[in-house]
Amino acid sequence: MSLLSAGLLLILLPAMFLWRAADPVWRWTLPAGVSPPPVPADNPITTAKVELGRRLFYDADLSANGTMSCATCHEQKHAFADGNRTHPGVTDEPARRNVPGLANVAWFTPLMFTDPANTTLEAQAASPVFGIRPVEMGMAGREAEIGARLGRDGCYQAMFARAFPETSGRIDFANVARALASFERTLVSHGSAWDRQQLSPDAKAGSTLFAHDCAACHSGPHFTDLAMHRLGAADPALADQGLFEKTGIDADRGKFRTPSLRNVTLTGPWWHDGSSRSLEDAIAKHGLTYEPAEVNHLIAFLESLSDPEFIKRKSLAMPSEACGKPL
Repeated sequence: MSLLSAGLLLILLPAMFLWRAADPVWRWTLPAGVSPPPVPADNPITTAKVELGRRLFYDADLSANGTMSCATCHEQKHAFADGNRTHPGVTDEPARRNVPGLANVAWFTPLMFTDPANTTLEAQAASPVFGIRPVEMGMAGREAEIGARLGRDGCYQAMFARAFPETSGRIDFANVARALASFERTLVSHGSAWDRQQLSPDAKAGSTLFAHDCAACHSGPHFTDLAMHRLGAADPALADQGLFEKTGIDADRGKFRTPSLRNVTLTGPWWHDGSSRSLEDAIAKHGLTYEPAEVNHLIAFLESLSDPEFIKRKSLAMPSEACGKPL
């Protein structure tokens, strides 16, 4: 072998190693008739990214004082909501809005209650980490610190190298966001009684009411039209003006994106501010009049949208180990 050939081989070996370390594109396991969600061309989903994103989702080092992870507010047992009216951030500043569940979030756009421009999970990750109105994870102005913290962990170094060979395993927030997005795209929920077409008589009666009164906005397989609506008259005195805060258009006061109803019985309290402590109250806020039996039928239908397997799926839970060692 010539010296030139040997030199070229030495140059190519690291790149070949990284290429071999890269995982193939993720294989979706979805029910018949359900197409994979859209995935950005610059962030193809791989097993390595999903594994890294899962660990990061549960890592409180993404917050200013190390007390809050994504999973602090998005708990699996609540279908990745959190069971509270609102959840304060690391500074204990009161939050403004209820934590939404994340089932099937890969198919959602826009992703936020009131921000039509927030259309990708990669971009959305910055909102809780760096947002200041309100402060959630409290890392505004400290982006570089995230890479420094994670980079001190040898296992993270290996995981980033495997997930992002094209950037030589760079550990920064851009790659953190890409990994988180990849994991969040696997939060797929299609195991409810409704999916299995196993409705009880009460749920069937409720489905008829729902189709007549609710399905215009809570439409499609995810039970949301992903549009922004206001129920009732606008009230300029309210602290939260919804979409108006983004657009400044008076007609947008009080408009919020329609929430998905998948796993709705697990994600309470309800409403954009968590002000409904019961499904009966949430139904009443829509301004329709029902007999008590009809309310019970509607709630039976909503219960049929819950997926018990989703909240117990081990591949979505906090990982117990990484790089072959306990966490």
